[in-house]
Amino acid sequence: MIRGIRPLLSGSTYTGVLFAFCGALASLPLLPFAMLPALLWSPAPYAAQAVLTLLVWAVLIGLLGLARTTRRVLVASARRVLRVPLPDPAGGRRSAAERLRTTLWLVLLVALGWTGAPAAGLLLLLGLSLPGNWLGGSARLKLFDRSVDLADGWWSWPAALGCVLLALTVCAMVTGVLRWSAPRLLGPSAAERLALAAEREQLMAERNRLAHELHDSIGHTLTAATIQAAVAGEVLSADPAAARAAMRSIEESARAALEDLDYVLGVLREEETGTAPTRTLADLPELLDRLRYAGAVVEPELSGELAQVQGTVSRAAYRILQEGLTNALRHGAGGPIEVRVVAAPDALELRVVNRTGAAATGRNRRAFPTSGHGLPGLAERVRLLHGEFEAGPDGPQHWRLTVRLPVRVSA
Repeated sequence: MIRGIRPLLSGSTYTGVLFAFCGALASLPLLPFAMLPALLWSPAPYAAQAVLTLLVWAVLIGLLGLARTTRRVLVASARRVLRVPLPDPAGGRRSAAERLRTTLWLVLLVALGWTGAPAAGLLLLLGLSLPGNWLGGSARLKLFDRSVDLADGWWSWPAALGCVLLALTVCAMVTGVLRWSAPRLLGPSAAERLALAAEREQLMAERNRLAHELHDSIGHTLTAATIQAAVAGEVLSADPAAARAAMRSIEESARAALEDLDYVLGVLREEETGTAPTRTLADLPELLDRLRYAGAVVEPELSGELAQVQGTVSRAAYRILQEGLTNALRHGAGGPIEVRVVAAPDALELRVVNRTGAAATGRNRRAFPTSGHGLPGLAERVRLLHGEFEAGPDGPQHWRLTVRLPVRVSA
């Protein structure tokens, strides 16, 4: 029972009726044009002329629903006034079915505005006037051979209450019909739902990419900066030049990480951002220098035309090597870190090998932690590029990361 009364107590129920009535009033300028065919058909009976006028009027109202702007206005109004969760209409060419659905809802809105709103208003006016007989007339209820004067005596109060409740019920029915029909007639079609799903998927993919970028950049910077700070502290007195070089490397790493962080936060906040920081294989020597400043021994082996690798693959390769070297620095057991990059005509091969310790077993033989986003993030990045990914122990003392990415070199 409470559920049935709840719509009568909601303010949106009556704003929905007002919305329908406003839609009905907006259709009035079309009425003179709708009357023209009936006026030209003068010998016809009055009833036929009235029906023809209503039909032409409905057609003219429906033509307004064919406009793209009309649908956008109706969707925004239904979302705000009727509290119906409707997405914005998708761009592109609309099908005939979508135009027809919009037309039907517009005609339904106007029809309910001309029937439901006046009926509710008359019932409410009657309910308020019956107890005091303010209208100065009489209202009689006839049942079989008996009749009762509702405006006289105690009958007026129950009759007034019944009229008010009936008026509120009509308002609830009008708003309920509009709310029920809005998602079905104004909601997204199958094509629009596919477009919205594709847009959401693209947004999630972009956010996942940003998360990977941020993890790679900040994780590498913090790891390298921690080790470089420790090295600088140890050699500060004995070798001030090496300490200053380590501090400069920390500064450069932190500045690059801040650029990445600013860009990612700007995208997540949907702010206007500049060009995304692009780090490619051309920045690999700088990355290797930062590791050397941290005290790591890096043995690079670079072959092929790295500068001719296209941007997307080159950027991904830089992030893969950055993550691999960071984890080798963080989880390795010292010793040289082998870095191999081979740019072949059809593929780009990346390999990072580091020591895990002569007697290391179990979890100590890992260059990557089993938790976190490092290894899964790399595997996902490689999968999106249709590449091959392999990471695991390489003998009793080493850990190896191997990636093969298909590429096309530019002419």
